[in-house]
Amino acid sequence: MKCFYFLFVLFVFSSCQHQNDRKILELLKKWEGREILFPDLDVIDSVVKDVNWDYKIVTYIDSAECFSCKLNLRDWMGMKQQVDSVDKKVAFLFFLQTRRTEDLDYKMKWDAFNLPIVFDVQNLFCQLNHFPEDEKFRTFLLDKDNKVLAIGNPIHNPKVKELYLKIIQGEKIGSINESNVLNTMVDIDKTAASLGDFAWQEERKATFILKNMGNKPLFISDVTTSCGCTSVDYSKEPVNPSDSMRLHVIYKADHPGYFSKMITVYCNADASPIRLKISGNAK
Repeated sequence: MKCFYFLFVLFVFSSCQHQNDRKILELLKKWEGREILFPDLDVIDSVVKDVNWDYKIVTYIDSAECFSCKLNLRDWMGMKQQVDSVDKKVAFLFFLQTRRTEDLDYKMKWDAFNLPIVFDVQNLFCQLNHFPEDEKFRTFLLDKDNKVLAIGNPIHNPKVKELYLKIIQGEKIGSINESNVLNTMVDIDKTAASLGDFAWQEERKATFILKNMGNKPLFISDVTTSCGCTSVDYSKEPVNPSDSMRLHVIYKADHPGYFSKMITVYCNADASPIRLKISGNAK
């Protein structure tokens, strides 16, 4: 029950609509410890009937949702690599209620996505379980017996991801502010870069180098900028211990003038969030 209490806190404080608190709590209580039922399909027998899995992470997406934007294939592959660094056997399984598979097949090949996906044309999975209407509550962490340990999408919510990883590692569930799940240490070549003076119509770029100084893979979960004139390009792949990654910050002024912009990097490092700054004078 304790992890469901923390999930309640997470979902309530990530929402501005506190009148929905009771509905969220009722939903979490309804799914706590509930067994997820699977349709009798040969394609998933290796996942569902294999008793050697310690945990399963199961996601359901219906035809009303945009598969390419909801699945976040590369982020899920990163999650899989992160989970694989733990000494537990965790299965991933995705159910998509759709007949349109061509575009997704192409995207799966493009992103080198190799986790099992079931195209549930008849929507059998949802008919068996009657999943919540809210898409935030259609991803589940299950135990060996397919009973729900936690609910929520770890790709869309970093704190839910943290909770999943804590449970998988067998850690005691403490304060939601704890952030030592698979954490590593990072070294940055600089935290500020000057782009100097330049014509405001020109595009300028600064590069920051992040080196993983710990013994766990480094994962970038999100990067935000203080305005739309600044964008960031970086690899979504995990950074192994002792390896480095480059974070390219691109600035395109929309008018002349001096500027100072903040870039915030969210990752599984002790120093997260990491704040970087670029400045200059667009003439």
